Amino acid sequence: MSFKETITIGANTNNPLTVKRLGYGTMQLPGEHVWGEPKNRDEALQILKTTSEQGINFLDTADYYGQDVTNRLIKEALYPYKDDLVICTKVGANRGEDKSWGIYDKPEDLRASIENNLRTLKTEQIQLVHFRVMPGSTTPFEESLNAMFEMQREGKIMHVGLSNVTPEELTKTLAMGNVASVENTFGYEQRKSFSAYGMEIRGMQEVMDICIENNIPMVPFFSLQSSLHNKENKIVEIAKKYNASPAQINLAWLLHYNDLILPIPGTSKLNHLNENIKAFDIRLTDEDMAFLG
Repeated sequence: MSFKETITIGANTNNPLTVKRLGYGTMQLPGEHVWGEPKNRDEALQILKTTSEQGINFLDTADYYGQDVTNRLIKEALYPYKDDLVICTKVGANRGEDKSWGIYDKPEDLRASIENNLRTLKTEQIQLVHFRVMPGSTTPFEESLNAMFEMQREGKIMHVGLSNVTPEELTKTLAMGNVASVENTFGYEQRKSFSAYGMEIRGMQEVMDICIENNIPMVPFFSLQSSLHNKENKIVEIAKKYNASPAQINLAWLLHYNDLILPIPGTSKLNHLNENIKAFDIRLTDEDMAFLG
């Protein structure tokens, strides 16, 4: 069974972005609790350089990783950026000095976050920005989205996407404007919502189905976090067949599940990055996919 090796974000716009269908998520680069400098700064920089050397041209970041840590590392390791590099950031959240995760989704908050991303990444436009929906917000959803589309019209954002959304929120946004991509949890054993970092993490099969129906790329995060608990599951059996790790097969399953999926496995270890990259070369058969279900 084959899969498309590239994916196009904003395919129906004047500014389509085509990238390899394996990206890198930077969330694990900062210190413990996604806070402060990396435990091994040299390794963190080498990981980013290796992504570029290995043809990975989609990076997922956020200015509240650190704070600003991942953005600064990206700039240090990769600036000036290659022409085909797509940096995707998220707005809608912030961090407290106690390392808590807060809501930051008022129009003025979103604008401040975009300006900060532009500064820390040293770029004049962010190619893709996901509006991160934080459950419990008191800001009307449409108000936040209107602010995103306004900054897109101003040229600060090329493409607008969504993160951590419900089916209802995604459908509502589709009526307001173009949705370039969706970043929710999605993995072999992770297709439901759960709690992590003191907040609700939304992962719903229904969101994936809407993306497929509307030809919207899905950028799954935490795709490995909750998929490898059961040592007797079917993924382990397929891993033995290919002499691969369960994590590699989970990534291969994502790549074969639908051509709209763009996995962004994150790690703070260079050897794990190289293992994840090798998953791109695994070709599961139709029988494998039917067995996995």
